[in-house]
Amino acid sequence: MSAGCCGGEQEFEGLSPGYRRRLWMVIAINAAMFAVEIVAGRMSGSLALQADALDFLGDSLTYAISLFVIGMSLRVRATAAMAKGISLLAMGLWVLGSTVWGVFAGGTPEAATMGVVGFMALSANLASVALLLAYRDGDANVRSVWLCSRNDAIGNVAVMIAALGVWGSSTGWPDLIVAGLMAALFVTSAVQIIRRAGGELRRARGERAAQEGPAGRRAT
Repeated sequence: MSAGCCGGEQEFEGLSPGYRRRLWMVIAINAAMFAVEIVAGRMSGSLALQADALDFLGDSLTYAISLFVIGMSLRVRATAAMAKGISLLAMGLWVLGSTVWGVFAGGTPEAATMGVVGFMALSANLASVALLLAYRDGDANVRSVWLCSRNDAIGNVAVMIAALGVWGSSTGWPDLIVAGLMAALFVTSAVQIIRRAGGELRRARGERAAQEGPAGRRAT
C-alpha cells in the first residue's frame, strides 16, 4: 500500500483490520508449509527444500511479531524489524554454511519430491503474495513482511528449477547452487531490513530527544 493510500506522506504502519486479517491467513499458510517442507527436505535429502522450510518457519515468526507490534511506538516497531533482520541474516549464513558442507558431503536429492513439494510451496507463496500485495510499502515492520513473502515466491521458483536440474543431470549440484542463491537472497534482504530499521531507530531517538528537550529546559 502506497503512502498516498494512507493519507499524506505518512508511512503505512499496519493499522488496518484488513491487513491484520491477511497477516493471520499468511501465518497459517507459512506454518503449514514449514511442516510439509522440513519433512520432505529431510526425506529427499534436498538442501534447497530444507532452506525453504526454514524460510517458512522464519516468516511465520516474522509475521507473528509484525502482528504483535502493530500500533506500538516507532521505537518498538523498528526494534522488532531489526530483530527480524538479524534473524534473517543468521538464517542466510546457516544455509550458506550448509551449502558449503553439502559440496563436500555429496549425494543426490530426489528430484520428484523436490518438484512436487516445490510446486506446493510456490502455490502457497503466490497466495501469500497476492494477500499482501496491496501492503508492500510502509515502515520497516510492514516492509519486512513483504520482503519475506517475495523471497519465498522467488525461492520456490528456484527450487523447481533445481529439481529439473537434478533430474536432468543426476547430480546434486543444481540443488546446492539454488541453496546458495537462496542464502544470498536472505542476506541481502536482511541487510535492507536492518538498514531501514536502523534509520527508524535513529529517527525515534531524535523524536524522543526533541520531546524531552523542552521539558528538560523547563525543569532547570
